[in-house]
Amino acid sequence: MERLIEKWQDRISEVVIGAKKPIKIGGETGIYFIDGEDKCPNPMKVAMEVWDTEPESWPDALKSNFGKALKDPGEWAKLCVEKFSADLICLRLASVHPDLKNASAEDAGKALEKVLKAVSAPLVVIGCSSPEKDNEVMAHCANVAKGENCLFGIATQANYKTLTAACLSSGHSIISEAPIDINIAKQLNILICDMQFPADKIVIHHATGSLGYGLEYTYSIMERTRLAGLSGDKMLSMPMINFIGQESWRTKEAKTGTKDAGVLWEIATAAAYLNSGADILVMNHPKAVEEIKKTIKQLMGYICS
Repeated sequence: MERLIEKWQDRISEVVIGAKKPIKIGGETGIYFIDGEDKCPNPMKVAMEVWDTEPESWPDALKSNFGKALKDPGEWAKLCVEKFSADLICLRLASVHPDLKNASAEDAGKALEKVLKAVSAPLVVIGCSSPEKDNEVMAHCANVAKGENCLFGIATQANYKTLTAACLSSGHSIISEAPIDINIAKQLNILICDMQFPADKIVIHHATGSLGYGLEYTYSIMERTRLAGLSGDKMLSMPMINFIGQESWRTKEAKTGTKDAGVLWEIATAAAYLNSGADILVMNHPKAVEEIKKTIKQLMGYICS
């Protein structure tokens, strides 16, 4: 019997990140891992998270993999790229949060400069989730990294104008985030594009939920987003990113379970989002990264064969 292959009317836009060693994400022509539909133009990428301050909330099972590098974001980033084969580095500017260290925009810029000097891999740069502080810090850091074509985030419906303007003037791409709502996601992308921001420099984030903590709902919204994009909706035809590690290691199972519980939680969460259409997976544990990169290679080999 002849197989029926779905023919989609559109494709997902491609986004280029990085200047020294640029990578391309997106470009899908069909649903992931369905033989004959997806022409696999660009393999999914794995980023590893680096903080600008040692993350005290991380359990020892995670922190022990990085040793003294946790105290220097440049060395930490170098370790992730050279030893753990990260495709990108995701720098989280956690220290600027008013409830943590309340570091200045200049301090954050210095941490960013360290990472830029240490590695050639493309950078994802995100703030501390304090809107007022992020507006100040991210605008400064976007200028510090001008010409590096980073992916900056996170823009929300209530707080997108400053970051959009900063990315536009400094030549960066942007992460747009909606609270797991496809209509808000579309509206936010429209608002960002109304500021003359190119649609092919937007990456969508549907607030990631880890295994057992909202994964199914996020998964279904991501599927709907991908189907809408392939069906011709230009404001939903962007690549997608998920912050796997941050959410997985916040769970009680990862913090209080066996030594490998967090690693398995991260792997399971990442594998699910691979199948829902994720283009970038931001991860934490080196073993989880290793296993997911193997999975990507196997799956890409299947659909490219």
